Amino acid sequence: MNLTSAGLAVTGTLSATGAVKSSSASGGIGYSTGAGGTVTQITSKSTSVTLNKVSGKITMNNAALAAGAIVAFAVNNTSFADGDVAIVNIASGEATQGTYSLCISAAQDNFFIVTLQNISTGSLSEALIIAFSVIKGVSA
Repeated sequence: MNLTSAGLAVTGTLSATGAVKSSSASGGIGYSTGAGGTVTQITSKSTSVTLNKVSGKITMNNAALAAGAIVAFAVNNTSFADGDVAIVNIASGEATQGTYSLCISAAQDNFFIVTLQNISTGSLSEALIIAFSVIKGVSA
């Protein structure tokens, strides 16, 4: 079957044995409204958060992070499974080049660890907003 209409709506699971590709310069492949969410750290930059969505934004606590300091926190997420990959980036804040380094430092079923390092020469105190998306994966 060749689908040439403007869109395809599927309720449930769509599986493909071949490639799924987008030729859209701006649309790409991603999540729709309702797949994401937001959460805010309450106590400190190392406070764990819970957001059971495949994408979202985490507003970090605005506690000071000294020059060179590293902080890590867990994102508890029942939508994240073994084999999945989490991608993070700084969505807002003073994240100029040479200010922060951000990565996923560990991941297991139902959670992943976000690690942030202040790579500037001074202490920084801001409520960064971290965006994340989960790519569903398998190892078999």
